[in-house]
Amino acid sequence: MQSPLRLQEMIRVIRSARTQGEERGIIQRECADIRAQFRQGDNGERSHSLAKLLYVHMLGYPAHFGQMECVRLIASTRYSEKRIGYLGAMMLLDENQDASLLITNSIKNDLSHSSQYVQSLALCTLACMGSAEMCRDLAPEIERLLRASNSYIKKKATLCAVHIIRKVPELAELFTPSARSLLSEKNHGVLHGAVVLITELCEHNPGTLDQFRKAVPELVQIMKGLVTSSYSPEHNVAGISDPFLQVRILRLLRILGHNNDTASDAMNDLLAQVATNTDSSKTAGSAVLYETVLTIMDINSESGLRVLAVNILGRFLLNNDRNIRYISMTSLQKIVQTDHNAVQRHRGTIVDCLKDQDTSVKRRALELSLALVSAVNIRSMMKELLIFLSTCPPELRSHTTSGIFNAAERYSPSKRWHIDTILHVLTTAGGDVRDETVPNLIQLITTASELHCYTVHKLYRALVKDISQQSLVQVACWCIGEYGDLLLKGECEEIEPVQVTEDDVLDALETVLQSHMSSPATRGFALTATMKLSTRITDNVDRIRSIVSIYGSCIDLELQQRAVEYNALFKKYDHMRAAVLERMPVMDKNSPGHTNGDTSGEIKEHLQCYKTYLFQINAVHLNFLLIKESWTKNVSRFPQKYKAEMQKRCVYVHVVLTETVYEKNGLSLKIQCDKQTETEVTVTLIGSNSAQNDITNFTLQAAVPKSVQLQMKAPSGNVIPAHGLGQVTQTVVLNNPNKASLPCLFLCLSVFLTEPVSTIYVQA
Repeated sequence: MQSPLRLQEMIRVIRSARTQGEERGIIQRECADIRAQFRQGDNGERSHSLAKLLYVHMLGYPAHFGQMECVRLIASTRYSEKRIGYLGAMMLLDENQDASLLITNSIKNDLSHSSQYVQSLALCTLACMGSAEMCRDLAPEIERLLRASNSYIKKKATLCAVHIIRKVPELAELFTPSARSLLSEKNHGVLHGAVVLITELCEHNPGTLDQFRKAVPELVQIMKGLVTSSYSPEHNVAGISDPFLQVRILRLLRILGHNNDTASDAMNDLLAQVATNTDSSKTAGSAVLYETVLTIMDINSESGLRVLAVNILGRFLLNNDRNIRYISMTSLQKIVQTDHNAVQRHRGTIVDCLKDQDTSVKRRALELSLALVSAVNIRSMMKELLIFLSTCPPELRSHTTSGIFNAAERYSPSKRWHIDTILHVLTTAGGDVRDETVPNLIQLITTASELHCYTVHKLYRALVKDISQQSLVQVACWCIGEYGDLLLKGECEEIEPVQVTEDDVLDALETVLQSHMSSPATRGFALTATMKLSTRITDNVDRIRSIVSIYGSCIDLELQQRAVEYNALFKKYDHMRAAVLERMPVMDKNSPGHTNGDTSGEIKEHLQCYKTYLFQINAVHLNFLLIKESWTKNVSRFPQKYKAEMQKRCVYVHVVLTETVYEKNGLSLKIQCDKQTETEVTVTLIGSNSAQNDITNFTLQAAVPKSVQLQMKAPSGNVIPAHGLGQVTQTVVLNNPNKASLPCLFLCLSVFLTEPVSTIYVQA
């Protein structure tokens, strides 16, 4: 039988395994040997076997069978076995396992051991994996060790006390008296543990803040001693005296000085001294300075000290270490709102960080640059942001465009500049803008009536040049449809005039309609623009009619539906075409529903819905039935001004001529609008029969919304003669006392015939 391998030899053999299967074989063989050693009892090899098992555990293989061996070794009187036993307990046991409770008594005994090294093992184990029950049982022992004379034990006891407070916060009061006394220690390890303990006490029990604020002068003196002390090899790190302790003290001072003038005043001079005397050329110095900056910004510090802190962060931006630049911009982002002018002094350096190769640094620089935009620097900052947009990574484009749009809307010096900026973004990154960009830009254009000519010329040129940016193409088509007459005049003072003919404009729109790059929504814009031009030009109406009719059989149902409706406007409703296709109304930004930052959420929602419906009807399509159905569900939510405008736009929908609404099996049903006022509509339903036999027992039923009163007059009869020799009529009166939107009423008619019941939905 092969003898068990020693730990070093086992490690060498496992590392030399060529395959995972070979490694598993070695591990299984060694685990079997380890089990055998555990069963043999105290043969002097148990600690070596457990050490091998811990290495197996580190490789990710099961090692739970060694838990009880850890308990036995901890109870051993030999230090070598205790050491491996405690190490195994920290690695193989946790607070959720029952085996961990078995070592509580051993830990309590070892905390009173005569050897400081045995005490240290017990303290480290309790601080690592002590459960709440263990902490409650052993807390008095830890508090006793905090008063020990041995600095080595006292240091470890403080860290163990921190673990107990985190596990059982109600035990914090037990350690409060001892924590304050530890600040008088000279040993840096004890001081470090004391500061961590006090920090934990303050965070878990804010009631102790006043008590520990009395210790601020002591903390200041300790910190000054570290800053001004001479070289000490034991604590020096890259020329900084114990930077770990300095960082911990600064964090504690930040907690104690928060919202407290007295404590803040006591530490102002110290913070200024640390900020001016600490060398930032090394990472250790940068860490101390960074904590100093955070402390200055979080306490009630003087204004000059806050400027000094911002300048330190500005110096960090010039550091070659990207991590330091990143945390600097993260900190500046937090204080830019409160110390805007101080951060503005470093605007040039921040903008230069947009050129960094690291994407995370670019993202932070972008967020900070957007936060620095103001009415004073809007032109220069926007120039830099637009340059960045043309070269930024794809994952930052959407965020960049959103930030540019928000800044332009908030600080634009003029409407022309605002429009030019958005058009530049659409030209550069039109595929990365938000969905609401198109309607928002259209709203902006409608309010700038003096720039309609300039805008339509500029958009026409952009459309001719490139049709790949869908958002830009949609806005261009909309503007051409609305202001095509201004484009054809060729008279524009703000831009170099270009003679554009009707054929040129229609060619451009046809190109969009036929392009494989155009989305269905973009084609809808182009088709609607073409339709609107029929009322703005004179010589090419027939060509427009031909274009529209072509798409009446389009495979895309949405486009086909629009084309069919537009054809109906050319034929049956030609007398209404000019009114239906008139220009969009101007939406005033200062009207209810759109104020600059002071708008309630409800009014904002009203405006957005209004803009959506108005936009659908005028810019996207004339799908009357769907628009009216949606409007019915939302009409009660809108301000009266928008209701009136919406009805104006929908007026053509409820102007009924006589219309045939049902025709099947010889039965023809027509609806005729006889009278319409603001509160009442009178319609007549006319039924005729072209079949061979008479229709008997003919009945009409109607249903309307609850807000409308329905009155059905007696029908002229219930038999409709065959061969069209007679008719049956019935008058229906709809009373609308609440003045609900009449175009939104639906009449449900049920026709009872010899065949199954058919339901017809007819708009009144």
